[in-house]
Order: sequence, then structure tokens, then C-alpha cells
Amino acid sequence: MSAPLLEVKDLHVYRGEAHVLQGVDLAVRPNRVTALLGRNGAGKTTTLLAVLGLLPGRGTVRFDGEDLLAERTPARVRRGIGYVPEDREVFTALTVEENLRLAARTPEAADRLDMVHELFPDLAARRKQRAGSLSGGQQQMVAIARALLNPNRLLLVDEPTKGLAPVVVRDVVAALEKVAEQTTVLLVEQNLRVAERLATDVVVLDHGTVVHRGDMAELFADTDRASALLGVSAATGPARGPSAGGRS
Repeated sequence: MSAPLLEVKDLHVYRGEAHVLQGVDLAVRPNRVTALLGRNGAGKTTTLLAVLGLLPGRGTVRFDGEDLLAERTPARVRRGIGYVPEDREVFTALTVEENLRLAARTPEAADRLDMVHELFPDLAARRKQRAGSLSGGQQQMVAIARALLNPNRLLLVDEPTKGLAPVVVRDVVAALEKVAEQTTVLLVEQNLRVAERLATDVVVLDHGTVVHRGDMAELFADTDRASALLGVSAATGPARGPSAGGRS
């Protein structure tokens, strides 16, 4: 088995006086999608923010064997860690083209623009349109496209289908499947059908601790275990084909 690209050990994070992460251990293997699942408030987004350095943590966060906790967020980003935030956070007053241009960190970004437009043809057609006038699904595509412009080795993707209509979820999931062919992904996703479709590995959090880690397909094949960890809706069966989505 290959060494993890990202390895987190005994990670503790406080938000104010709340001890949100209480010794989280997880590993993300290269060239795979790892889903980080759990009920609301389990610490999923906090984990992503701590990996990126947007929240201070205590413990160990290693990326490609190098400890990151002493580094600020820009240094971690330069190592090749991209982030797609939960609420998209596009610059609404700027055009699609301007949003993408601001995200470019390296000269390779210009070469990757054709790939982004191929993945999201709607963004090419709307490149002069202000991002604030886009639909929620189109804004999500801008958020993903910004991360893809740079040659990131790991993408932290937080709730990419949140609040989207089922038909839009289908398009976003199809794009993420193509993204996963090119880079390693740590995915937070409340839509369990989407998570099952995209991910090969799974880590489940509960109250800031890891309560399960393993193979995604094996977890969802064990309906009793999945239901106990994630709720009744986890046992509704696998997602099939491009119509996955619509459940939250």
C-alpha cells in the first residue's frame, strides 16, 4: 500500500472554548477520493480548515511526509493543497474570468484554462458575466475551477452539492469524477449517495473523534453499521449512474 499523501495524527482544534477536534487521526492515500463523513457538528469542516492552516491545531499534519503545523496557510497552498469552500466564496462583483485570473498562482494556470473550460463549458460561455449573477450551481463550478487552475496535489472539497437542485448535483458530481482522475481529494459531503459514488475510502467523525475508517463500499454494504454511524438515510442503497443526488 502506498504511503499517505496526507496524514493527520492526534489533531486537536479549539474554536473559542469549544474543543471541536479531540485527537483526530486520518490518512488520505494518493490518487484516491477519501470522504470525511459525520453528522452536523462532528468536526468535518474544522478538519479541512485545520489542514489548510485557517484554524490553529495541535498534533501532527503531514503532507507528503512534511509536517505542516508550523507553516502558515500560503506556504501550505504553495505545496499544492487546494480548497473548495462550503459556501463557494466567489467574488460576486467580478466576472467569471476575473475570478479565475485572481486564483492563478503559477504560469501553468494559463495552460490549464482550456482544461477548466472543457470541464465546465458553461463558464467559458459566461466568462464575461459577473459571478454574483450566476446560479448556485454555476458559482460552485467557479469555486471548483479556481482550485483546478493550479497544479494542486490535494483538493479539500467542502460540501460541493450543498443547496443545489438534483439536476445541478448531477453536473457537479460528473465534474468531480473527472477531477478525481487527476488529483487526490478529501471530500466533505452530506449527500451520502454522492459521497458513495465519488469516494473509495471513508473516515467518519463523531463529536470530534474518528469512529470509523475504511473502504467506502464496504461501509455502505453493511447497512446496520452505516445506519448506526450516519443515520437511517445512509442505508438507502448505492447511487447509480448520473442521476445521483438530491438527498441531503
